Amino acid sequence: MLIIGIAGGTGSGKTTVARSVIDRLGADKVTFISQDNYYKDHSHLGAEERRAINYDHPLVFDNELLIQHLILLKKGQPAHAPVYDFTVDARSAVETVELKPSNIVIIEGLHVLSDEKLREFLDIKVFVDTDPDVRILRRVLRDIEERGRTIQSIHKQYMTTVKPMHEAFIEPSKKYADLIIPQGGQNEVGIELLSVLTEKYLI
Repeated sequence: MLIIGIAGGTGSGKTTVARSVIDRLGADKVTFISQDNYYKDHSHLGAEERRAINYDHPLVFDNELLIQHLILLKKGQPAHAPVYDFTVDARSAVETVELKPSNIVIIEGLHVLSDEKLREFLDIKVFVDTDPDVRILRRVLRDIEERGRTIQSIHKQYMTTVKPMHEAFIEPSKKYADLIIPQGGQNEVGIELLSVLTEKYLI
């Protein structure tokens, strides 16, 4: 089994890169995991307390559960990832995503390269490097359209947690990357290179 980790800042194009590689290889041949689904469960907290959590810090992710699921997949067993609902800042109480074992697993998320224990499971480590102005514009559009947030709340979160956490944890994690892909989903050469590197694991 080949496990690929794709990290990068908010709005960098991590998901686009991952999906582009999957499209080239075949969706039925790749297991896709979003680290976003592994936010720790905060359903026991009130709405105001959940909103106050720093969701951009690496310790907010339940990487222990993610690693357990990777171990199951390596054994050829399925796993069930939680689903995180960003509109209420809590895990879904009923919905999960079935992860079926395959020869290629792609994990994408902000802090995929920040955690040493998680890095040990990665065979290819990728960092998607995109200009900050492009990333913040993408973040604004996403949070308004998909998560129902106001421009004021997005600005406050960006200045208090997103930007500081990027500078403290995400940007430094770039040094662990085997492959850096500038400009995310627009970098056809980088995506093609990553696809070629993984093709030999297909059966």
